[in-house]
Amino acid sequence: MPSYSCVESAANIDIVTMKNKTILLIVIALTTIFGSAMSQGTVEDYKRAYSMYHKYSGKTFYSGVSPHWIGNTHKFWYTRNTPDGTIYVIVDADKKERQELFNHQQLATALSEKCRKNVNPANLNISQLTITDSADTLYFQFSGRRWMYDKQHNALTDRGEIYRRQGRQRHWMERDDEMEAAPVTSPDGKYTAYIKEHNIYVKELSTGKERQLSIDGTIGNYYSAYIRWSPDSRKVASCKIRPTEKRYVYYVESSPGDQMQPKLHKQEYAKPGDELPFKLPCIYHVESGRAIIPSSELFAQQYEIRPPRWDSDSRTLTFEYNQRGHQVYRVLELSAENGEVRPIIEETSDKYVNYSRYFRHDLRDGKHIIWMSERDNWNHLYMYDRTTGSPTHQITKGEWYVRDILRVDEEERMIYFSANGVKKNEDPYHIRYYRIGFDGKGFTDLTPAKGMHTATFSRDMKYLVDVCSTVTDAPEAVLRNDDGKKVMELETADISRLLAEGWKAPEVFTAKGRDGKSDMWGLIVRPSNFDPEKKYPIIEYIYQGPGSHYVPKKFTPYDWNMTSIAELGFIVVMVDGMGTSFRSREFENICYRNLQDAGLPDHIAWIKAAAKKYPYMDIERVGIYGCSAGGQESTTAVLHYPDFYKAAYSACGCHDNRMDKIWWNEQWLGYPVGEQYKKSSNVENAHLLRRPLMLVVGEMDDNVDPASTMQLANALIKAGKDFELVVIPGARHTMGESFGEHKR
Repeated sequence: MPSYSCVESAANIDIVTMKNKTILLIVIALTTIFGSAMSQGTVEDYKRAYSMYHKYSGKTFYSGVSPHWIGNTHKFWYTRNTPDGTIYVIVDADKKERQELFNHQQLATALSEKCRKNVNPANLNISQLTITDSADTLYFQFSGRRWMYDKQHNALTDRGEIYRRQGRQRHWMERDDEMEAAPVTSPDGKYTAYIKEHNIYVKELSTGKERQLSIDGTIGNYYSAYIRWSPDSRKVASCKIRPTEKRYVYYVESSPGDQMQPKLHKQEYAKPGDELPFKLPCIYHVESGRAIIPSSELFAQQYEIRPPRWDSDSRTLTFEYNQRGHQVYRVLELSAENGEVRPIIEETSDKYVNYSRYFRHDLRDGKHIIWMSERDNWNHLYMYDRTTGSPTHQITKGEWYVRDILRVDEEERMIYFSANGVKKNEDPYHIRYYRIGFDGKGFTDLTPAKGMHTATFSRDMKYLVDVCSTVTDAPEAVLRNDDGKKVMELETADISRLLAEGWKAPEVFTAKGRDGKSDMWGLIVRPSNFDPEKKYPIIEYIYQGPGSHYVPKKFTPYDWNMTSIAELGFIVVMVDGMGTSFRSREFENICYRNLQDAGLPDHIAWIKAAAKKYPYMDIERVGIYGCSAGGQESTTAVLHYPDFYKAAYSACGCHDNRMDKIWWNEQWLGYPVGEQYKKSSNVENAHLLRRPLMLVVGEMDDNVDPASTMQLANALIKAGKDFELVVIPGARHTMGESFGEHKR
């Protein structure tokens, strides 16, 4: 193993101010493998790498337009980042006019007087800004207090301290038991409904008379406090819940800040295969007390039951059922008269239904539902007939992917949405915004410029602010009308100062994947002092998911995971392989029961194609690193593809999916837990290691159970393998915070 002396010298640089990252492990590992052939890791390399964040930050102006539409008006405000400071501007879309939102000097002077400190008008740092429809009065937060500012009279009012919510916040892994909630008032205002002693009660508000509706609720089978009144105020709906014992993960905080002795923490944490609560939607008639208790035949194998929704006629309600294993998803209708349950929409898959990409809109006619589905291999919208329980027609179609629904306009019978892959001559991940009629006609591109778009619409959808960029092209912001026509140019980013610092854009590179026909899209990042006559080792940053795509698509002068690392003398790459999302169902489904695949056959094919085109990329020296799922995948790379990947850094990886959170892993690996989990486990395959590996984990990781990393370490020790293990006291789900990120 080489000396750490040069690294230690580099570490003497002020690391507190150095936000850039290094992959020290791979520097060391590749030096070990290739000896003197390596020249990476000099003090000058590290100084330059650590300087990149500050060198490239704050050098792009007139960018980052984030519009805020004002009420129901056609006016919006945003901030301009100019070389002289931040300016708040307001735009009148109808008049095509832009002006300063307020007098910056006057407001700064008023704040200076009130706060008794100097406030720079070019850097006000106000937050939570809201504006009245007249745009005369501003409400905002500044210096820990709430303020109101009357522009016309230059009057600033102190409205008191910012309210800080007290009490413990529920952790995102905790399941809501639905045992407590405020009483719910009926639509007619005559009754309130609530839970008492695990049962449903109603109280007549005029008399205070209380009536118990359910009688069978117990601590082990209780009624949800989330009670829903029917629109006619004659019925209430709730779910009867049969809870299960919860699993907890325990953490020892070795070095707490407030005491010498360690602390023991626990966190609710359901894992694959764990038992889940069972919910039974029930209806009670208020006047008669009659109970409607349905058969659970159509929703017996529950992963989740979504809360019931009453239909406008109060005769039926609907709820959604996600079957354990995610291969069946149903929208079910429950009759409030006879308790009959019937399916009105059913999604099935031999792999998994992508329930997280759920969209449903019930039309006001009570007869139709707009539904989103991947049933034709692409994510599209369908019009469903509620009576027949079948689609009348497909609204959107083609080899492209509907992303988000922004508005369903029933008056105009139009849908506004975002999608990617519509244009065949550009990056298939680039998002544009569209409008289409309920009948599938009138398909209109509202953001016609080539690139990655973010659109923000006025409340009535008559205007939109369109911000467009790519990783190579700086952002442009324009105002468009509801036909996508340009109304007004807003901002074009100025990157002249960035270019003067020597910034070079990453290269978007495409190559065929494992199937020889599908394009894989990725990035190549080179050092600023790149010399095509030299030979560069390759480092891949991996986060393959699944669940989304991960290669950046917007203009970002400094990439947290790649820019500084390249400065150490590497070519850094990132690619979305098969198993990632938003191409097609078939493209993503490669991951099903197959997480050990990690898209790596596609990544390897892509890197080989890049190295063939660019001989300065040394295909014999490839390292890989990642965090979380990327931590699992980087270890998988050196276990299963050691002839290609020569070293790996893996932070907080979910190395055995049986140890990780239930919702992530049962989606991709299925239910019940079986051999497919063992096959994907780095722990089970630890004996295959024959390349340098560094494992990093925070002892307080509240996302991926840190025991997953420790069990991998244990398996490696038992297999007699040499590796590095870095445990960060107090750290949660990160690359290892400042120390761990420096170590890499």
